Amino acid sequence: MAADWGPVVVAVILFVLLSPGLLVQIPGRSRVVEFGSFGTSGIAILVHTIIYFGVLTIFVIAIGIHIHSG
Repeated sequence: MAADWGPVVVAVILFVLLSPGLLVQIPGRSRVVEFGSFGTSGIAILVHTIIYFGVLTIFVIAIGIHIHSG
């Protein structure tokens, strides 16, 4: 039986890229967008969660990325 790894791969990549403070933080502490601040806040976590859910939904459901193994 072939497993569909597409959603897992997309979720992991988006999780790493959208971690608040790693590459970008929206909203930042002193600006709207901060790059590479390595800090976070509660509102930034909420904003990044909403962005993550939206982009993941687009990639997995609307576009339908599938990676089959086996």
